[in-house]
Amino acid sequence: MPKGEGKLIAQNRKARHDYTVVDTMEAGMVLQGTEIKSIRNSRINLKDGFVRIRNGEAYLLNVHISPYEQGNIFNHDPLRTRKLLLHKKQIAKLMTETKNTGITIIPLKVYIRNGYAKVLIGLAKGKKQYDKREDLKRKEINREIDRTLKNNLR
Repeated sequence: MPKGEGKLIAQNRKARHDYTVVDTMEAGMVLQGTEIKSIRNSRINLKDGFVRIRNGEAYLLNVHISPYEQGNIFNHDPLRTRKLLLHKKQIAKLMTETKNTGITIIPLKVYIRNGYAKVLIGLAKGKKQYDKREDLKRKEINREIDRTLKNNLR
């Protein structure tokens, strides 16, 4: 299966609006018992999430996984820092890219593939306000072209 495919659980829709995604990478997550149950119930929020590299390991921060309803005392901290499972070469690539100009690592999607929770992370460069406006104009123009073509074909 290509990266980014599987049963989609959550998607960071705001990411493509706020950032230009340069490259994507698939990573596994180290989760506690009730976290995977909450993820399977689609109780995850990627909105403010980001990835940091510390001591040669990648960590996912500010991703909110709601406590599992039937979890009682075994529930987890919703904003816990979670380790990402990546190869050393992938981590080295991420480190070199983020040390350069204004590139950050953000989670784009969380999905279940072969029974495991995966996260699609992206190397992203922040957009300026005028870039966002330009993208919205381009999207609106394409929508208008599609509408006129559809009406002309009728």
